[in-house]
Amino acid sequence: MKFVDEALITVEAGKGGNGCLGFRREKYIPRGGPDGGDGGDGGSIWLQADSGLNTMVDFRYQRRFRADAGQKGRGANCTGHSGDDLVLKVPVGTTVIDDETGEIIGDLVAADDRLLVAQGGFHGLGNTRFKSSTNRAPRETTNGSPGEVRALRLELKVLADVGLLGLPNAGKSTLIRAISAAKPRVADYPFTTLTPNLGVVKVGRYRSFVVADVPGLIEGASDGAGLGIRFLKHLTRTRLLLHLVDIAPLDGSDAVSNAEAIRRELERFSPTLAARQRWLVINKIDLLAEDDREAAIAEIVDGLAWAGPVFAISAVSGEGTEPLCAAIMGHLEAVREREEEDPQLLVVEDAEQQQMQREARERIATLRQQRYTRAAEDDEDEDDDDDGVEVVYVSED
Repeated sequence: MKFVDEALITVEAGKGGNGCLGFRREKYIPRGGPDGGDGGDGGSIWLQADSGLNTMVDFRYQRRFRADAGQKGRGANCTGHSGDDLVLKVPVGTTVIDDETGEIIGDLVAADDRLLVAQGGFHGLGNTRFKSSTNRAPRETTNGSPGEVRALRLELKVLADVGLLGLPNAGKSTLIRAISAAKPRVADYPFTTLTPNLGVVKVGRYRSFVVADVPGLIEGASDGAGLGIRFLKHLTRTRLLLHLVDIAPLDGSDAVSNAEAIRRELERFSPTLAARQRWLVINKIDLLAEDDREAAIAEIVDGLAWAGPVFAISAVSGEGTEPLCAAIMGHLEAVREREEEDPQLLVVEDAEQQQMQREARERIATLRQQRYTRAAEDDEDEDDDDDGVEVVYVSED
């Protein structure tokens, strides 16, 4: 299926109907007076979050949307029919940005959330509105105002409590399969994961959290290497990052160097995201004998000078995953409890998420511009981005 997480669209609300200039004309009723009715209001355009959608592929084929205009007023004080509002369905987790000003109009973070993005025009007034004791036969009317027109950038960011970071084949997809009902593809080659995957982890009755798995990073990702970094923007809504490290990489590379490479790429992408709380999860401990595990784990922790929480697990066998999930659940519940006691923490969190998203947007825009520049220098056509929709990656079901 195609996974499209960004789209450019233009919305145009309906124009308000013009007011009517009319006079009552009936037999035996001379000087009937003004009876021109008002026009109808133009239709507005709304965005509504739909939990049944998980991609913006529909906006690939239609990018301009227009609401109905209001009808003009009529005689006999008849008001014109108002234009119907247009409601566009988007995935939950969509950020709406004015593409011309860069202003964030709003976020749709829950199912059925609605956001007004283009206000319909106001109706014009008929000449009946202008009659008075000194103006018995007014010939004044007003036209309906035009509807609002906006160029919008829609950005989809998956909604998750926990995000997984790591090199390709660090075991992120295997972990999400082990602790949730999600079943992403798992294979022994890099870049098996091509699109974000979400899994709901149940820790107990009425206790659960959502974890997001994104394609793995490699060194140089912040410069566009590998699958690049654009999927990292999906982690800007998470409250906790899990950095998965392969305890014994099959390619013979150093686990500490691999972890440091991910940290550097994260800092280049978004310093604010890199500063978020991050736990170290050392995976694939089943590859080592029990006598060698403790020394290998200590070597990685010391090499990274890691001061935060450390967990050693085997995603394949499930060893260590239960304590990890319990600790995550406890951490998230503690965060929510603190925010309930001090609402100011929510304000700080919102500001931090906005900052992460700005940094992500700027970095991705820089990479895109560099790619276009290289294409122009090489006189080569670029990919699907020229149609106004960013088609990120394609994978087969």
